[in-house]
Amino acid sequence: MTAFKPSAALSRVKPSPTLAVTQKAAELKAAGRNIISLGAGEPDFDTPDHIKEAAIRAIQGGKTKYTAVDGIPELKDAIINKFKRDNDLTFERAQISVAPGGKAVIYNALVASLSPGDEVVIPAPYWVSYPDMTYLAGGEPVIVEASAENGFKLDAATLEAAITPKTKWLIFNSPSNPTGAAYTRDEIKALTDVLMRHPHVWVMSDDMYEHIVYDGFQFSTPAQVEPALYDRTLTINGASKAYAMTGWRIGFAGGPAPLIKAMAKVMSQSTSNPCSISQWAVAEALNGDHGFLAERNAAFKERRDLVVRMLNASEGLECATPEGAFYVYPSCAGTIGKRTPGGVMIDNDEAFAAQLLEAEGVAVVFGAAFGLSSFFRVSYAAAYEQLEDACTRIQRFCASLK
Repeated sequence: MTAFKPSAALSRVKPSPTLAVTQKAAELKAAGRNIISLGAGEPDFDTPDHIKEAAIRAIQGGKTKYTAVDGIPELKDAIINKFKRDNDLTFERAQISVAPGGKAVIYNALVASLSPGDEVVIPAPYWVSYPDMTYLAGGEPVIVEASAENGFKLDAATLEAAITPKTKWLIFNSPSNPTGAAYTRDEIKALTDVLMRHPHVWVMSDDMYEHIVYDGFQFSTPAQVEPALYDRTLTINGASKAYAMTGWRIGFAGGPAPLIKAMAKVMSQSTSNPCSISQWAVAEALNGDHGFLAERNAAFKERRDLVVRMLNASEGLECATPEGAFYVYPSCAGTIGKRTPGGVMIDNDEAFAAQLLEAEGVAVVFGAAFGLSSFFRVSYAAAYEQLEDACTRIQRFCASLK
């Protein structure tokens, strides 16, 4: 029997480290270990009742059949209204794509647009899937560092230096996964000024954490800051994070009609339409009451402040205070070169995360997975008491290293 051999494209791709950490934590918990998993980017809040009720009405109303490949008109209209209301961006239905999650939107866009050798500029730290989806689509990721000293934000000079005649896309993510860093309007303008000098470069703006910001931060998106980029920008969002709808699997985007049509063509030969019931639920999420967002953001801010304070009190760790999302990205450089009580060397951030899980049962994601060491990501989308317990364990682990 001939052994299975993966495709050349797949051989360049790694499994998602965030999903791997979550799976490992689940396995240890099932085996009886007391595990606190801070690896998943998933709000612990439930989907609001009025959204669930819209889904129930859709089921009872027989809205359980195939839909248009890239979204029902009612949801597209809700997305159009959302972009106008929140971002001052005007779209028509032909400029809106709906897919089974934000990840699918990004993947469809890359597959629809990349040819072999095309480059995609990706600031690091990055969401783990950006480079691998670029590989799968036949492109070449160009990783550029957004350093801790610069607040984990890409600056204009670094962007300028990364652009070549082969550059097809800049992937821009604010607030960021994994750091929570969020770009001000002026910081975005500095980047869009660079992009205006390179008309062959398109912008993929991943705005998934738009509504999760703190301390009066004002969110902006590139096509809003620089309207001249409108015709080469794909503005991506979704229901997963702000509306606590991770399992409903709906992402969406607004962009140039030819790109949107090409993305629909990809979907027509891959996933076909997103879940019909989920589409009706997201239409209600976008059109309905948003009062719960402020209450949930207040809870996230309280958790953020707890985690930042306790991590900064840990030996060998330094943690910046992020402007948005529900992650922190602390440095563990002060622990590198130390040993656990059992004699295991902490020689990088992956070893730090592995030994933390082994010793204290706290699951985090190591920084190399996001393209920048020596850091690790903590998701504080968990209960306050659980976070307090986890941080106490992290402090104990750090204190044990010699």
